[in-house]
Amino acid sequence: MTDIADILENDILGASPELLATLLKDHTTSRGDAMCNIFWATHDYEHLGDGYGYYDPILPELITGEKGQVIMPRVLKHKDAQSARVRGMAEVFTPSWVCNAQNNLIDEAWFGRKGVFNVEYAAEDGTHRWETTQGKITFPEDKTWKDYVRDTRLEITCGEAPYIVSRYDATTGVFIPLGERIGLLDRKLRIVGENTVTTSEWLKAAQEAYKSIYAYEWQGDSLLLARESMLCSFVEYYRAKFGHDPLRKSVNYIAYIISWNVWQMDGLKGVIPGSCHDEVEISNNLFGESTETVTPCEGCHTGNILKHNGTCCIVKDWRARDPQTGRKGRRIKYIDLLK
Repeated sequence: MTDIADILENDILGASPELLATLLKDHTTSRGDAMCNIFWATHDYEHLGDGYGYYDPILPELITGEKGQVIMPRVLKHKDAQSARVRGMAEVFTPSWVCNAQNNLIDEAWFGRKGVFNVEYAAEDGTHRWETTQGKITFPEDKTWKDYVRDTRLEITCGEAPYIVSRYDATTGVFIPLGERIGLLDRKLRIVGENTVTTSEWLKAAQEAYKSIYAYEWQGDSLLLARESMLCSFVEYYRAKFGHDPLRKSVNYIAYIISWNVWQMDGLKGVIPGSCHDEVEISNNLFGESTETVTPCEGCHTGNILKHNGTCCIVKDWRARDPQTGRKGRRIKYIDLLK
């Protein structure tokens, strides 16, 4: 197994402290200059001591320096840890060939034909594989490459986001060469590369691609890994196209987009994990006697996703204008998209 599935936080910190800070940010709970980070949302790290509790925020100093390999892809975790996450959080990672087959169905519907990006086949040893199509991809008469780049995609409970970016097979850790990747974002970036010439054209289109890809995840470590893989993919595709790395400001902006579009959420409730609560009201009568009334979260009690009293997750619609500023990038509650 090629051990390049793991993106080291020390490398990100070395490139830019601002970059790692952006990848750790939670926009729902941050307010103005008061920045809040995504939190662990797992008991897996509590044995490491202070700062690694379930509700503790993931801070740079907890995952860098001598602690630079605290977070690692699931395939590199100890088998006992993998099993515990399967039991506790139903964490099951999907082989790349399954991701590819399902992503192909999406594109078959969009393009109106099969085999747009690759053709699936079964090898002699019984393994499932695919062969990447050669040449520039053509589009239906009523659609353009820009339509494809801007078309919205969402991966629910994304884990390390194997449906979005396929730098490695999530079940084996085996590295997948750039030209053979099958993720939803990989496909968009291939289209961008085939239809742009200059760096400015490529960057503008790539930014649109990232703005159209969304995902959410409960556990903070998996969420960070997904964000890192998406960022690393940006650098890899840019380097393959132009022969050098993108400017730091370009990388930082992509990280900013990712920090909005890939967020921490309880997908069944539309809120920050564990934020629903009982509401307690204390009333006093004329004799000074206190009565405590406890009202449970209505959403948790009834199963209505629109009625939870937890912290509603905020996402960004990059194409809609904010009613207050007039600029593109309107903030909206995730649950409002379900109404």
